[in-house]
Amino acid sequence: MKEERADVTEVFASHVFTEDKMERYVPAFIVAEYRKCLETGSSLSMETADAIAKGMKEWAIGLGATHFTHWFQPLTGGTAEKHESFIEPVGKGRVIMEFSGKELVKGEPDASSFPSGGLRATFEARGYSAWDPTSYAFVEDGSLCIPTVFFSYSGESLDRKTPLLRSIKALNKQALRVLRLFGDTETKSVTSMVGSEQEYFLLDKEMFNKREDLRICGRTLFGAKPPKTQELDDHYFGSIKPRVSAYMKDLETELWKLGVLAKTKHNEVAPSQHEMAPIYTDCNSANDQNQLTMNIMRKVADRHGLVCLLAEKPFDGVNGSGKHNNWSVATNRGKNLLSPGKTPAQNAQFLLFLSAFVSAVDEYQDLLRYSVSFAGNDHRLGGNEAPPAIISIFLGTELQGVIDSIINETSYGAQAVKPIKIGIDSMPFIPRDTTDRNRTSPVAFTGNKFEFRMPGSSQSISEPNTVLNTIMADKLGEFADILEKVPADEMNSALHDLLKKQFTEHCRIIFNGNGYDQSWVDEAKRRGLSNLRTTAQAMERYLCDKNISLMERHEVMTKSEMAAREEVGIENYCNIISIEAKTLLGMVRREIIPAVSAFEGALCRTLTDKIGIFGKDESDVEYTECLRLSKDNRELAALIEKLSASVDGAPADMTVATAAYYHDKVLSVMEDIRLAANDAEQLVPDGYWPYPTYRQLLFSV
Repeated sequence: MKEERADVTEVFASHVFTEDKMERYVPAFIVAEYRKCLETGSSLSMETADAIAKGMKEWAIGLGATHFTHWFQPLTGGTAEKHESFIEPVGKGRVIMEFSGKELVKGEPDASSFPSGGLRATFEARGYSAWDPTSYAFVEDGSLCIPTVFFSYSGESLDRKTPLLRSIKALNKQALRVLRLFGDTETKSVTSMVGSEQEYFLLDKEMFNKREDLRICGRTLFGAKPPKTQELDDHYFGSIKPRVSAYMKDLETELWKLGVLAKTKHNEVAPSQHEMAPIYTDCNSANDQNQLTMNIMRKVADRHGLVCLLAEKPFDGVNGSGKHNNWSVATNRGKNLLSPGKTPAQNAQFLLFLSAFVSAVDEYQDLLRYSVSFAGNDHRLGGNEAPPAIISIFLGTELQGVIDSIINETSYGAQAVKPIKIGIDSMPFIPRDTTDRNRTSPVAFTGNKFEFRMPGSSQSISEPNTVLNTIMADKLGEFADILEKVPADEMNSALHDLLKKQFTEHCRIIFNGNGYDQSWVDEAKRRGLSNLRTTAQAMERYLCDKNISLMERHEVMTKSEMAAREEVGIENYCNIISIEAKTLLGMVRREIIPAVSAFEGALCRTLTDKIGIFGKDESDVEYTECLRLSKDNRELAALIEKLSASVDGAPADMTVATAAYYHDKVLSVMEDIRLAANDAEQLVPDGYWPYPTYRQLLFSV
């Protein structure tokens, strides 16, 4: 029977209120007013908002929507929504469907139940959501979802989206200043472009539900490594199993309906691990779409009797999942400013943007590291499937040669006959994409973009992109301050001197070797680079004067908004480890120790029977196994008492020191329990062991 497939061009964005749909449902003069507001940054009139709201409602009802919601991204890292129906009573038991401009533009969800980091007291419930007109509304699950920002009664940002929008604005402002120096008067706007690859695991729902640690914590707290994981590299890019393929097809269709540019799908390295990668889009849309993607992944998995697991390291000893954040800068005319050009002037401009990025990452390496610091990612960073915790940039041999020639004022390329002098009108040709990728690098240049490989698979991409946008804006602004004062006839010399200075001062951040090698740790220390291995260590560097000044200078966040995010991060980190510890205590006490005891008892009975018949023989396998099981149980019993005491003894205040306590005093004991439990698991038969093993979980789909 021939499989029926939907026409992708008809399905794509069918559930999104794009501008072409606005043109069909909203009067032309209103659409023109809307576009003018987007271009100038001015506010919509209530007349315009009412007309757009009416068109949105009619379009959404046509897709079966009965409710609307302001869809926002609180400091939890996920999304939130409060649904209101369109119905309004008109008397005599009848209703009409209404949706006003006021309801479109502004909402008032309760802010007291979301983490605010001290920006709001518990009794101060009022929070506001305001429509982000640069993000398209969409229909999902019978509701019209309106992307919004979320802020407090006194105006502080209570979400992840607002700082991201502010950082995009800052980048646009400073990048335009630089482009004007190169004679570009036509570009109207500049924004960051992002493509966020999403890795995930698929597990059988029935097996998943039998693991309390997976249900509560999203990752396994113990589990013996199976004989085979990713050693043979046979799962990576391998043939996709029918059950997984059916899920992927369903997922793609749902994402396409919502305008998500789902492009690539494949098996990842670990068994039961997969990846979805979208096409690049503007940073704001990419952030919204990645949040949507994670939500839809979970929903679609449920339909297929599966669970989509987004934890960074759900299985110890098995490759974890990241979210490679591909970042570039582009103009409204489609010019990628991180792409080498065809003319000397274009390449000079490219090198200026490249040097800004290199300098920014070096100066704010601790801030960038902080942007990907949380409990789940601590288990992944530094492993051989993830970048090390040391921030560095991979540029490759071609660009390294160019930079060396600038620093040393030596010739570059086979046709070069004199030392390089960078200027607006003199620059050798720079080939594109002539270097292999470096999967061990946290930040790798891949031809026309930087791949930031450190974000975790479950996290919002808003924070790392907020940092990337802001630090890039800062360096571009610094460069513009210098070059705007230079006379036109001295521009070439000034540009050359600026590039040489930046590359010379910040070349320590460039590393083209193996980031997994221990020698790099030693070399990085010699260079003076940070090695912040844990979230607690990264948090110590966050609220420094340099970082606060950066964010306030570009009006991305105030000091109080930054402090709030630190407080939320600390509380989240401590609570996650506390929850995991308590979950582990319960599983060991109620299930694992009794299971080991039960099997040990069975072995003892067998051994007693044998002794009665043949006499005592200490070489009996039952005797040896009983001793080992008894040792594991004694060790488990002692360790859970130690863990219980560590949890009970945790400081009540939520500070960086408390986060360090949970890492050093709680998590370390949990890892000891894992080893003891894993040893016992390898001795106890499946009939006695209370939980599905890694063997069963990873090879059941």
